[in-house]
Amino acid sequence: MSTEFCSLTVSHGLGAGGRKTTPQVGTGTGGRFDAAPAAFVAGGGDLVSTNPWRSPLARHSGPPFLRRVTLKEGIASSGFPFLISALQSLDITLASAVTFLVGENGSGKSTLLEGLASAIGFGAQGGSRDHAPAHPDETDTTLGASLRLEWHRKTADGFFFRAETLYSFASLLQSLGSDFGAYGGRNLRHQSHGESFLAIFQHRFRQGIFLLDEPEAALSPTRQLAFLRILKDLVRTREAQFIIATHSPILITFPGSTVLSMDAALAAVPYQSTDQYRITRDFLSAPERYHRQLFTDDD
Repeated sequence: MSTEFCSLTVSHGLGAGGRKTTPQVGTGTGGRFDAAPAAFVAGGGDLVSTNPWRSPLARHSGPPFLRRVTLKEGIASSGFPFLISALQSLDITLASAVTFLVGENGSGKSTLLEGLASAIGFGAQGGSRDHAPAHPDETDTTLGASLRLEWHRKTADGFFFRAETLYSFASLLQSLGSDFGAYGGRNLRHQSHGESFLAIFQHRFRQGIFLLDEPEAALSPTRQLAFLRILKDLVRTREAQFIIATHSPILITFPGSTVLSMDAALAAVPYQSTDQYRITRDFLSAPERYHRQLFTDDD
């Protein structure tokens, strides 16, 4: 049985006696594998690694750039966004190269990313430092001006990816006469939503700190698996760090990552204990049980 995503194929075979063999990853065609060129065996189509999702990442798990985020002393933490409980006494130690922010709608995930983007110097509506507006909206900078960032190595390189503003961002690039060379050479507006997402992940992300707000929004499950592979190859260079707000139960399984719950107080949690993982697992194992509760008439 095989599942193909982009140019990537994950194959699960049955060995002698029906025993399941170790997954193998390849292009399925013997061709070029753009998402992970360093891992592709030339002329083959499979990876040598017996389990590409198991962590050689563990030895590279620490963050290369940003290590801690706190509120500056003396900040008058009243009004928005400090009404959000997770932001009232903010103190985050980033222990991994990949950190996921999870929580219910309204828990402050996107607000925190916007604040980080502003503090680093990225455009609060998305993009890199090159796309930061000359006169940002005050609501975009309130939290950013209140944050204290502590670095292992300070960097100005990176990107703030916002699913909700991607079309506007692509339109901005087009209006500026971009040839989209940094995004794979094809106009982002001439691709499907999911294709444009992956084009950015594959071609624009290289070195720096990357803030991603719901990158799964336009990705099918198989494309989310492709994104996991892109993450793996970027993280092992030790030149890329990711902070990702997500509702995806697939993405938060990334080996060696940290999952921070923003429901109530900020806390690191196992991905298996998150609502997005547990509810998805339980629903798919018995959807009729949920349907009975959801669709039963009150009378």
